[in-house]
Amino acid sequence: MGVKSPVRTRTPVYYLDFVLEKGAKHKQEVPSGWNAFVYTLTGKGNFGPSGDQKEVEPHHTLVLTKGDCFEAENKGDETLHFVLIAGQPIEEPVSQYGPFVMTTRGEIDEAINDYRNGKNGFEKAHSWKSKIGN
Repeated sequence: MGVKSPVRTRTPVYYLDFVLEKGAKHKQEVPSGWNAFVYTLTGKGNFGPSGDQKEVEPHHTLVLTKGDCFEAENKGDETLHFVLIAGQPIEEPVSQYGPFVMTTRGEIDEAINDYRNGKNGFEKAHSWKSKIGN
């Protein structure tokens, strides 16, 4: 793909940033068996194969089915900006509670405790305000 990141991960991943001008189309291959999702940042996009596309508004997530590619098209008047995040599954257990996702219930409890106490990455969590939300 041309650009290499200094970030190293345990398993292969894609973090691809796309900007499609009005009328532009893109077809992106994703390795078979990988999990993937698209997050739209600005503009409306049409996603899926020709004839079966779904229009998606900004700030929405599309979880992709396992396959080897996806298609995007900008049929709108504004520039479409979205990211594709994909990776080889790590085959670890998943424990989820609200917005917290870890591998065990004990790790969930620890993350909730860290959040409540404002530590281990949650130092500014209680005063954080969204720039795009209410």
